[in-house]
Amino acid sequence: MDASASNRRQFLKFLGTAAVVGSVAPDLFAQTAVVARQKNTSITILHTNDVHSRLDPFPMDGSRNAGKGGVARRATLIRQIRQEQPNVLLFDAGDIFQGTPYFNLYKGEPEILAMNRLGYDAGTIGNHDFDGGIDNMVTQFGKASFPLLIANYDFKNTVMDGKTMPYKIFDKDGIRIGVFGLGIQPAGLIPKEAYKEMKYLDPIERGNDTAAQLRTDKKCDYVICLSHLGFKYNDATVSDNVLASKSRNIDLIIGGHTHTFLDAPVAVNNLDGQPVWINQVGFAGINLGRLDLAFERGKAVSSTGKSMNVQ
Repeated sequence: MDASASNRRQFLKFLGTAAVVGSVAPDLFAQTAVVARQKNTSITILHTNDVHSRLDPFPMDGSRNAGKGGVARRATLIRQIRQEQPNVLLFDAGDIFQGTPYFNLYKGEPEILAMNRLGYDAGTIGNHDFDGGIDNMVTQFGKASFPLLIANYDFKNTVMDGKTMPYKIFDKDGIRIGVFGLGIQPAGLIPKEAYKEMKYLDPIERGNDTAAQLRTDKKCDYVICLSHLGFKYNDATVSDNVLASKSRNIDLIIGGHTHTFLDAPVAVNNLDGQPVWINQVGFAGINLGRLDLAFERGKAVSSTGKSMNVQ
């Protein structure tokens, strides 16, 4: 066995034997939430996308990304932010798998265990997460201590049925954050045998229906879409920009798929002329996205965002 394979096995053993403590915010209309809405609250959103099994930093080989990224450095940065900020949520916008020997050897296990250790609150599903087949998704996602959110993939009649959620609501200091996921059209992108009988539902229709449910029925103060649709295309393909322009009730889209490096979130007006913020931070865990939201009496009154280097 070569040294790199030995290192990978030791890393996998380290992840598998580590204690994982997961917590889920209660979904309650508690009296304390009403009181909390009377005060100012800040919430920090952290996010990644298209990490593609890049657990180690890029090698120091003189290439463009030499020395960047790495799950250990990301963990340090996230830990520091959590120590500084009272209310933090951490999300991923898909393509967790595929891209390094970790996936070739272990089919996604170390990637999921690493996300558990970093305390991800939720993620969505990217096209490359099907690369090991739908049976492998059941095995690997079954090890996650966080939910996989996807509102426009119907997994009925497949082994993934009941293994995902369309949305999740997080309560942070009395502020209700509704989060849902949207995935890309699989036809022509994912082999049919990899997703089998899964049905793809229109992301704009499902996105608007889910956002309306979260805003109106579930009384969410802020609605986030974890999207693996892609930032923008030169044709009519549904993207984050298209979704935002044809949406209502979505406040923020955390995107993936196109490996788009944004230094800060961009705004696209929705059907009501209100800004929908879109952010994406490239690929391979090189950057960590950060958005700081300020709420007054349950309403988001300001937001700032940036892309943070992981190096």
